[in-house]
Amino acid sequence: MSDEVRKYHEEDAIGGGVDSRVARRLLRYLKPYWLLAALALVLTLVTNILISTQPYFTKMAVDDYITPKKVDGIWLFALAFFGVFLLRFVFSYAQEVLLNNVGQRVMFDLRTELFTKLQQQEVAYYDHYPVGRTMTRLTSDVDALNELFTSGVIDVLGDLVVILAIVGIMFWLDWKLALVSLVTVPLLFTATNWFRKHARVGFDKVRTRNARLNAFLQEYISGAQTVQLFNAESKALGRFSEINDDYRNANIETIFYYAVFYPLVDFIGAVGIAVVIFAFGAEYLEGFSTLSTAVTIGILASFIQYSLQLFQPIRDLSDKFNVLQAAVVASHRIFILLDRDVEVTTPAEPKKTGAARGQIEFDGVWFAYKDEDWVLKDVSFAVGLGESIALVGHTGSGKTTITNLIMRFYDVQKGRILVDGVDVREWDLPALRSNFAVVLQDVFLFSGSIENNIRLGDKAISRERVEWAAQEVHADEFIRRIDGGYSSQVRERGAGLSVGQKQLISFARALAFDPTILILDEATSSIDTETEQLIQQAVERVMAGRTSLVVAHRLSTIQKCDRIIVLHHGELREMGTHNELLAIRGLYWRLYQLQYSDEKLHVTGDVHLTDRPAESGISG
Repeated sequence: MSDEVRKYHEEDAIGGGVDSRVARRLLRYLKPYWLLAALALVLTLVTNILISTQPYFTKMAVDDYITPKKVDGIWLFALAFFGVFLLRFVFSYAQEVLLNNVGQRVMFDLRTELFTKLQQQEVAYYDHYPVGRTMTRLTSDVDALNELFTSGVIDVLGDLVVILAIVGIMFWLDWKLALVSLVTVPLLFTATNWFRKHARVGFDKVRTRNARLNAFLQEYISGAQTVQLFNAESKALGRFSEINDDYRNANIETIFYYAVFYPLVDFIGAVGIAVVIFAFGAEYLEGFSTLSTAVTIGILASFIQYSLQLFQPIRDLSDKFNVLQAAVVASHRIFILLDRDVEVTTPAEPKKTGAARGQIEFDGVWFAYKDEDWVLKDVSFAVGLGESIALVGHTGSGKTTITNLIMRFYDVQKGRILVDGVDVREWDLPALRSNFAVVLQDVFLFSGSIENNIRLGDKAISRERVEWAAQEVHADEFIRRIDGGYSSQVRERGAGLSVGQKQLISFARALAFDPTILILDEATSSIDTETEQLIQQAVERVMAGRTSLVVAHRLSTIQKCDRIIVLHHGELREMGTHNELLAIRGLYWRLYQLQYSDEKLHVTGDVHLTDRPAESGISG
């Protein structure tokens, strides 16, 4: 299995063993709230001790009041019984509130740290890890840790206290009958160990299948339009049924062990109680000398209750162990993400910060997304201040890769990329990217108002500048027609807006940030001809005085660029102006001829350009 595949299936590679380093690391998240956790622990111990007094109240009621038919002091006894359980209720309430408060605070800190880490990850991370599985880290895995803190460690300590208290009281009441009561405990531990081993495996399968299900749902819900367009619903349903079936079977397998274990524990408990009753009856009715003559009906009643209470925490401990195992597996997955090195980072002592002038240079750049499958091969060119450069070529020729490398979404394997004469790897990373504005073909809009989608949370951009940017790209007109105008709420991924409207908003966003370097990545490919002409006017104005890179889809959008770079299979094959490239009848000429195949192309000394561009474009 390759490293990439192994990373992809990381859920399958994580064992369930308890790692002391993981435990210590988890405790660090609990450290800021140790006082609340300590108070919750004290309340848990007190509550469980109060619970263990109930059978003794039963013994007192039978032996001191019911058997001798005594009524003196019974109201005081009843009041004491009521008071103990009132305190139990109050302490239990306070303990639940404190524990869940601690758990929610730890979850908040973990989610914040995870989200911060994901924001810092290079784009390559999202090329290899499905979004659905990443979401599982922030949801299911964090919830597993919350269960550990709220009903795991502290409850385990409480259950241990209950067990010790119950066993101590039973031996205090009658040690011989206590030994008889505990005769079935080895059976219980055997059953518990069997359940623990098998349920852990089943539980791990459930979490693995759940991660796969989340990844599939995220992908196919996001691509629902494509699925319907190609009538692939039945195939998608078939694949979903397979994954869903695996998830169901994993749950059923786990439920089987629960279904066997809990009734088995009850049965073992019943056997224990039967042994106690038999031993008591033999002593009390037939005069056997096995037990102490001090054994009374009240003691028998309390022993029956204590036996029931003893089995409950032992059974709970096995369940809590599964909570612990789930938390360990979840924490491993979370820490794998948190410990993952961010490959694209700001150097310790950056050579360049602040605003850029706008010079760009590629110096012998080689780049591959995987191994040595080169996307760019020894690419070299320079872009001067305020110069506009168009990138042209077939799909996969490396046009978008060049723009991604300039902004350092990836690092090159060979060569250098310079901005203002400084290698981008030696720039302060946030400062470097703040000099760019990008308009993509596939526009991403966030939930929120149109105004916030233009300023992207930057409070330094005023409402006036937002409206100015929208007017420049001719988005203001349609925005004001929408109910709410600039305050109108955008639904997820811009649902309800046309493709053209979303691209106009994206143009307004780019203009509002006033970039030094402008990147247009097939930005007008989905705009109708009339709208394109309006945008082109705004683009020409905003490109003035700025360094601009334009990934071309329609050749009509790049004819006025200062230079055009033609890429082919990752190599820079041609470079020049529109007319110069047509004159040499090379790759660009063939691309141009392909796009304008319905027009007669004249090349006689001066190049005569057709006035009407075709609607079809070259692939980008």
